[in-house]
Amino acid sequence: MERITCAEARPAYRLWLRFTDASEGEIDLSHLVGRGVFASWSDPARFAQVKVDPVTRTVCWPGGIDLDPDVLYARVTGKPVPGADAMATSRAS
Repeated sequence: MERITCAEARPAYRLWLRFTDASEGEIDLSHLVGRGVFASWSDPARFAQVKVDPVTRTVCWPGGIDLDPDVLYARVTGKPVPGADAMATSRAS
C-alpha cells in the first residue's frame, strides 16, 4: 500500500499528491466542500491547511479531517483500490 509523501492545496479545491512509489497527480475534491465534516472547507483558507500526517501518511486538516490514502492513490493512478475486488466477491456470495 502506497502512502502520501507530499501534498499541496491548489485552487478550486484541487489537491496535488505524491506517493511513496513516486506516483503523483492532482485530484478534484470540490464535490466534498460544504458537506458534513467538510463544511469547514467552505473557507478556502481552511482547505489550504492540508498536511501529511507523519504517522498515517495520509492527508489531514484541522478538526480531525483525513482521507483514505488507498482511495486517493486509486484516484490519482487509475489503479483499483486494494482489496476492492475481494470485497465485491465476498458480498456477491
